[in-house]
Amino acid sequence: MLEIGKYSELTVKKKTDFGVFLDSPEGDVLLPRKYVPGGVKIGDLLKVFIYKDSEDRTIATTLTPKATVGEFAYLRVKEVTRIGAFLDWGLEKDLLVPYREQAEKMKAGSRYIVYLFLEEQTKRITATSKIGRFIEKEDIRLHEGEEVDLLVYRLTERGFKVIVNNRYFGMLYKNEIFRELAVGERARGFVKKIREDKRIDAVLTREGFEDIEEVKKQILKKLKESRGGFLPLTDESSPQSIREELDMSKKTFKKAIGSLYRDGTIEIKHDGIKLVRPDKRKILHKFRF
Repeated sequence: MLEIGKYSELTVKKKTDFGVFLDSPEGDVLLPRKYVPGGVKIGDLLKVFIYKDSEDRTIATTLTPKATVGEFAYLRVKEVTRIGAFLDWGLEKDLLVPYREQAEKMKAGSRYIVYLFLEEQTKRITATSKIGRFIEKEDIRLHEGEEVDLLVYRLTERGFKVIVNNRYFGMLYKNEIFRELAVGERARGFVKKIREDKRIDAVLTREGFEDIEEVKKQILKKLKESRGGFLPLTDESSPQSIREELDMSKKTFKKAIGSLYRDGTIEIKHDGIKLVRPDKRKILHKFRF
């Protein structure tokens, strides 16, 4: 089945002066000449995005939209007209947000989090900033510690409201954020807790679920990149300093450097940690045990 607003892999069936026709289960689909890759032959398989043009014809393009149907995106308003706001989403035909689908009146030049869906009657790709009805609020198929994709949705007094895995609402709390974040930013995160109200508390680091070996590798990489193999961090350093330098909690840092010290890989000095030369590691390791 050919899905509007999604990618399809279709075979080149016929070449014309104005483009090529692609074979699909629902009939031929035009890929206009300006989107046809050089050297294309009949029988070639092309990955294309399917949409409807201004005359309601089903059209293919090799351009890459910033989002597809069923996804959230942070898009800029190009212009506002009597029928709604038009967003830049990477295709020549701009994406419409009708006035009835605007949570607040949109302004040209501003950016908004929107959800892309197919308008029921016309099957045209449409966007909305009234995203609540597209969020799953009951069936939370995640578990604590699971890695997730986050889209920063809104700044609140408590922190940032986020969209988790393109499906759920979640929250990043201010006291657990140790780097700059902005609305529209995408980030990797982890599920900290699934609350009774079916909302998700998320964190940017895998607190309490770390693979200690991966954390050790991260610290060693930083040491190797630093001048003299030294980092001015100890177990007395502030959590903020450790977070800014290594993007991990103080608890995780202390656990990792303790393991590295026992391995004979680092020395712990009064003012920081220092990488041990390979030829000295076996001696130090033997001495420490």
